[in-house]
Amino acid sequence: MGVKVRFYRGAWWIFINHRGRRKSKRIGGDRATALRAAKAIRERLVRGDLDLELPQDTLGNYADQWLAVARGNLKASTVSFYEANLDRYIRPALGERPLASLGRDDCRQLIASCRSKGLRTATVRGILRTVSTLLSEAVEDGLLAANPALRLGRYLQAGDDESREIQPLTRDEARTLLATASQHFPLWYPLFLGALRTGMRLGELRALQWPDLDFAGRFLTVRRNLVRGILTTPKSRKRRQVDMSTQLTEVLKSLRRHEHERWLKKGQDAPAWVFASTAGTALDPANIRHLFHRVLRKAGLRRIRFHDLRHTYASLLIQQGESLAYVKEQLGHSSISVTVDVYGHLVPGGNRAAVDRLDDERAHPDASYTHPATDSENLDDGKLLEGNGEPPRTRTGNPQIKSLLLCQLS
Repeated sequence: MGVKVRFYRGAWWIFINHRGRRKSKRIGGDRATALRAAKAIRERLVRGDLDLELPQDTLGNYADQWLAVARGNLKASTVSFYEANLDRYIRPALGERPLASLGRDDCRQLIASCRSKGLRTATVRGILRTVSTLLSEAVEDGLLAANPALRLGRYLQAGDDESREIQPLTRDEARTLLATASQHFPLWYPLFLGALRTGMRLGELRALQWPDLDFAGRFLTVRRNLVRGILTTPKSRKRRQVDMSTQLTEVLKSLRRHEHERWLKKGQDAPAWVFASTAGTALDPANIRHLFHRVLRKAGLRRIRFHDLRHTYASLLIQQGESLAYVKEQLGHSSISVTVDVYGHLVPGGNRAAVDRLDDERAHPDASYTHPATDSENLDDGKLLEGNGEPPRTRTGNPQIKSLLLCQLS
């Protein structure tokens, strides 16, 4: 008889080996809890309780333990994505179910339930990816024989979902937004200008610090992202340099002088954040979005997301003729294919310029086309090929040109 306690993959486990029968069980809590549970199991085995059945862990409990390990291994944004899907959709539907009892039909029902709520296909795909990742981990831990959530893509057809289009501001709308912010919300003006002149993500703007700015070279370095109060790497996992316009450079210089003077009066050092709250802390994303929508209403502009300022930056660069390669580097996309997929349709006249280059160099754009005469006296049947590609009937036709089948039979 053997009942052992081990720490494995971020949790305490009990491993039982009794008369050829083997079982394992993940135990929540600390080592003391696992030792007490192991002692109780030994006592039951000594009394001859050979039909010992360990209580089955629920999906909700296992998800808590899985997330605890994931926080130390995955990006904060990825963990936040998993947590949101678990709390909103997965726990209410499957959280109390024993993990070992989950089957493929449960995953299909979860998909159907989410679709019935009107969720978009992309959202449901993210929910299913969360479940599949969780259950794959359970398979590795020996709690499931197979992952029932694998290869369920055929149940996630787009159906009548409309493709989500970006909603960038026009140049005039962007100018109106900045003018309204400067007049009515001056403390927030540098943040909105920074978003429209750099295309940085909201988390990257919140995480920007003064040492990241090079005023002499007029560029800034995106080194980090701020997600739920946790500093992490940018989305692409690599830093990038972003050019600063003259206007943005002067505004940020003025902001730095103002911040240093304000905090000097308090007898304190200025915070490292470029866009800091009045208390010197990093800005709260909910407050930013709330204020952003107030500015939109004040300016009489349509309601868009803060992230659409990033799309506005990219679209304005493309419309003034900048290359997609430059836009890709500025935005920090992992691949230029991402830039092309999102912004390729904004290239001004790109298709027309491409087909124009196919024209004969001798062609004049203003030259009118004159259709040649088509009457019989101007046609020389001996010099023209018939429509099917074979020679005229003044000589024996090639059956292979006429028909490959006739050629084979001749």
